[in-house]
Amino acid sequence: MLMISVSGIRGIVGQDLNPENVTRYTAAFGTWAKGPIIVGRDTRVSGPLFEDVVVAALRAVGCPVIKVGIQPTPTVAMAVLKHKAAGAVILSASHNPAEWNALKFLNGKSEFLSPEEGQKVLDIAASGSSKFVSYDQIGSLTTDDEALDYHIQKILELPYIDVPSIAACNFRVAVDAVNGAGSESIPRLLRALGVQKVETIHCTPDGLFPHNPEPLPEHLGDICAFVTSTQSDLGVVTDPDADRLALVDNKGVLFGEENTQAAAFDFMLEIKPGPVATNLSSSDVCELIAARYGQEVYRSPVGEIHVVRKMQKVGAVIGGEGNGGVINPDLHYGRDALVGIAMMLQLMAKRQVSSSEYRASLPALFISKNKVQLGSTDPDSALARILKKYAENEPNTEDGLKLRFDEGWVHLRKSNTEPIIRIYSEANTAALAEALARRVMQDL
Repeated sequence: MLMISVSGIRGIVGQDLNPENVTRYTAAFGTWAKGPIIVGRDTRVSGPLFEDVVVAALRAVGCPVIKVGIQPTPTVAMAVLKHKAAGAVILSASHNPAEWNALKFLNGKSEFLSPEEGQKVLDIAASGSSKFVSYDQIGSLTTDDEALDYHIQKILELPYIDVPSIAACNFRVAVDAVNGAGSESIPRLLRALGVQKVETIHCTPDGLFPHNPEPLPEHLGDICAFVTSTQSDLGVVTDPDADRLALVDNKGVLFGEENTQAAAFDFMLEIKPGPVATNLSSSDVCELIAARYGQEVYRSPVGEIHVVRKMQKVGAVIGGEGNGGVINPDLHYGRDALVGIAMMLQLMAKRQVSSSEYRASLPALFISKNKVQLGSTDPDSALARILKKYAENEPNTEDGLKLRFDEGWVHLRKSNTEPIIRIYSEANTAALAEALARRVMQDL
């Protein structure tokens, strides 16, 4: 089934996603955007094919196209700002397996489309009202081979990133880019930051993912062992389009993807006090970190654009999502593994701590992430049943259903990208978090 949302379309290549529907939605986006469009992609095998389709569709509606090739999603976002483009099309199905691909749309502010913007694109696609141009108005095609250089330079120019102090630590950093868009960009960033030795595993940008590309603990045994065997000071893991970041300490122990965001909050609040923002599914570790600095955490529905809108509304100095997403508004309003890496290395250099020492300093909370296939069951009806049963548990229905218990919380929501219900739970121990999830799951 083709997954259609205001931020783009996603599906299995050859089954759901094909040149016809890629053309239709890309042409609709170009008709709406009406200007120069950046086109970038991750390393998926289907990428070159669909890149050609996307470029042709955009030019056919009169949009000049600037191709940046294989690049992290945040690098494409930075290219929008660099060229003052009207938007971007990114070919990446993020954490989905290799048989998937997707179109992601950015607006002229380099942000994912708002619900209102996205709906206009969907309406154009549904009505078949894309405006194709005559032969003498076909959009031009150029390439930018320096998009990554620009992105890295802007990270280095952040006033709190001090390359000499990072270089003085003689860090050794291990990288697992799952053969995705971070395969070359992450090592280049690390060298620009003055990292002494960069060790790489799964950094061949061929789109042949060596393990499940979602950066979850059960998929990251290789990098944990690689960190210890290379005696690295830190391990970094990205998903195929390098907007999500997972960290491994120098003892080969995962931080947990929720703690990527926590570390970013801790780093930024020390130097720039202010409110922070995250989504409803993210760990309460955010509140515990913010409380150290007397700051407030604002919550939004799940989805990068919702966090961004909340950040802009409250003037957040940092934001993100618990899936390893760091959003630093000093750079751009989007998840960015590259700036997250720079901030983590700067934190270690400034505080003169090892990554394992820092990880041990973080509050100990445990989150359990589950998903349930409901088959023919209507997800809205299932959530309504849970709401009725747990009406006394401080229900929050802003995005799905979030419930509070003495032991912690449970958040249930329909996925925007897969035909499932996601069930996240958190407590002071892993066993309690799992028990909370099972308690609610049995009532679905």
